[in-house]
Amino acid sequence: MAKIEGGCLCGAIRYHSDAEPVLTAVCHCTHCQKQTGTTFSIVVGVPGDALTVEGTMKVFVDDADSGGKVRRNFCPDCGSPIYSDTDGFPGVLFLKAGTLDDTSWLKPTAQVWTRSKQPWIDLGPGMASSPDGSRPR
Repeated sequence: MAKIEGGCLCGAIRYHSDAEPVLTAVCHCTHCQKQTGTTFSIVVGVPGDALTVEGTMKVFVDDADSGGKVRRNFCPDCGSPIYSDTDGFPGVLFLKAGTLDDTSWLKPTAQVWTRSKQPWIDLGPGMASSPDGSRPR
């Protein structure tokens, strides 16, 4: 796969990674719904040590439904959410897919926090699933 590159709406934050994604998923948790202003968040998990970020982000530390912490990193100028760092997946950073320069390769393979999913959402069969923040099965 090609290099993963992206950034915020105003261009103040840019990132890139040469690593293969660890996971591509749809998160239905209520906090992702609030952060994105819509029904779910599509995320791409990459090894944290393989991500290079240019620009200065602001961090909001959130209490996850799981009891752990989620560090939500975003652009302080335009507000674009860039990535989340969770206690539940140490060493993995979850890029917000809407910030990717190229999404043509993106196909989520799992969904998490399905117990918070909007009842009218149907992402089709065959996707690994988890009712909470645990690893999807």
